[in-house]
Amino acid sequence: MDYKKSKSPVNTVTRDVQELWKDTGNVYESVVIISKRANQISAEIKQDLSKKLAEFASYNDSLEEVFENREQIEISRYYEKLPKPALLATEEFLDGQIYWRDPSKDNVEKN
Repeated sequence: MDYKKSKSPVNTVTRDVQELWKDTGNVYESVVIISKRANQISAEIKQDLSKKLAEFASYNDSLEEVFENREQIEISRYYEKLPKPALLATEEFLDGQIYWRDPSKDNVEKN
């Protein structure tokens, strides 16, 4: 997913609890699904940021050569302004873009 084009809010939004448990039948199950997706999104964003910042890495051991790189600062600011992973995951969940399954329920239905 392209997080840059996401319509998720940048700040915290109050949600209707009824909307959260509508798909799963259990609010706690919905929260677990959202949190697992948020962890996946966070890992993707962190990997992307690390990849971009690795281009600016200096392999000198000298502490005297610490300098500011404008591009590196701009990249960091950009990622700081992105919506938080929990907000992105909640928006995906409410839009029906997350696939999940419960193996314990799958086994019960097959027997």
